[in-house]
Amino acid sequence: MSVARVRSIGLTGGIGSGKSTVARLLVGHGAVLVDTDAIARALTLPGGAALAAIAQRFGPAMIGVDGALDRERMRAQVFADPAAKTALEAILHPLIGAQAEREAAAAGPRLVVFDVPLLTESSRWRARVDRILVVDCEEDTQCRRVMQRSGWGEATVRAVIAQQAPRAARRAIADAVIHNDDLSLPELAHEVHVLWERWSG
Repeated sequence: MSVARVRSIGLTGGIGSGKSTVARLLVGHGAVLVDTDAIARALTLPGGAALAAIAQRFGPAMIGVDGALDRERMRAQVFADPAAKTALEAILHPLIGAQAEREAAAAGPRLVVFDVPLLTESSRWRARVDRILVVDCEEDTQCRRVMQRSGWGEATVRAVIAQQAPRAARRAIADAVIHNDDLSLPELAHEVHVLWERWSG
C-alpha cells in the first residue's frame, strides 16, 4: 500500500503513555478522531445502550444511583474475575465497533484515527486500519503519570498495567512507535508532525 492511500490509523498505547495527547496532535493536523474509550463511556452513561445488558448480566447493583455504570465496582469485579471481563467485553465490543464505524463513515475523505486501547488484543481492529501507531514508555513513567493525574496508588496503577497488553506485544504490531518517556510537548508534536507528513500523503 502506498503512503498516499493511508486513510486510517490505529492508535494505541498503555495507560499513561501519552496516547491521548498524540491523538489531539493528530486531530490538529486534520484527522478525525474515533475514540473507542469515549464511545464505551457514552454506552454506559444514563440511558446508554449497554446498560440493560450489563444490568441483566451483572445485576442491577452494577448501575449507580445516577443511572450510569458504577465504574469502580465494575473495575473491581473485572480485575477479580477474568470471566467477568470477557462477559463485559462481549456486551461492549460489538456496540463500540458499530458506533466507531458510523463515526468513521461520517468523516468522509479525511484520515481517521481510531484510538483503541485494546488494539493489540484485537485482530479485527488490526485488520481494519491501514497503519498502527504505538505510543510507548517505561512502566515507571506510566505509573508516575497516572498517579499524578488520578490520585490512584501505585499498586492500583500497576494492576491496571498488568491487565493491558505487554509493551513488547504492542511494539510488535506497530508500523511506527513514538517513545514518549522524556519528550517535551514540542518534541512530541514534532514526532507526530513527521509521521503525519509520511502517512497522510
